Amino acid sequence: MTSFQTFASGSSGNAALLSWGDTHLLIDMGISCRRICQALRAAGLTPDDLSAVLITHEHTDHISGLATYIRKYRTPILCTPGTARQLHYRLAGIGLLLRPLAMGEPVSWDGLEITPLPTSHDCRESAAFRIDTPDGSVGYLTDTGVVEEETRNGLLGADVLVLESNHDVDMLLTGPYPYHLKRRVLGCEGHLSNADAAVFAADSARAGTRAIILAHLSAENNTPRLALDTVGQALERVPFAGDLWAAPRCEPGRRYVLEAVACRR
Repeated sequence: MTSFQTFASGSSGNAALLSWGDTHLLIDMGISCRRICQALRAAGLTPDDLSAVLITHEHTDHISGLATYIRKYRTPILCTPGTARQLHYRLAGIGLLLRPLAMGEPVSWDGLEITPLPTSHDCRESAAFRIDTPDGSVGYLTDTGVVEEETRNGLLGADVLVLESNHDVDMLLTGPYPYHLKRRVLGCEGHLSNADAAVFAADSARAGTRAIILAHLSAENNTPRLALDTVGQALERVPFAGDLWAAPRCEPGRRYVLEAVACRR
């Protein structure tokens, strides 16, 4: 049985847990070590149960808990070489824990296959991840201004798709952000809008995706209802009979379970 659950998802912090049997992967650690431990405890786990921590990129809302965590625990940290260099510069003592993964190259890890895929974001070699388990596949894509072709091909049809739906363009343009920040978010190295997410969600649903979790919603420039309505309308045209929901920003979300599903590439 494979399960997936977000612990937090948004500009104030990101973390998620994927489990298959006794293999447990934490994706990002953008909330405090204390909150990570609390969420793991609620799932019946401790940090010692983690097989690895996957880091998508070095922005604070994805690594803020790492400094404290690595002083207490020795969990391997998987990320791209570019992200590994940034973490090495920023966090003393992390070097021995880093396990760089080549972009686009699948790696076997405790019975799972992990493939980092490129994202377009204003940082050093950020990544999405495809994780293949004996029960099915999970695609994790946030913090990207566009969906790169390699990433589109790699994630299309994943059984579970965690997909950024960061902002509503009209809300962003008329909202409180200063001009330079609006330009960053809307740029090709920024974040996916609800409309962007809707296009990729529909394409992935046509390819076989059975559950879509909208992630990294902006607190200022989006609402869960607006994101769900925009993506949901696109999925109605597929049609899509699977699950669609939005990950909560500051608390653990719904736990999704995959059982006995043949892995599809």
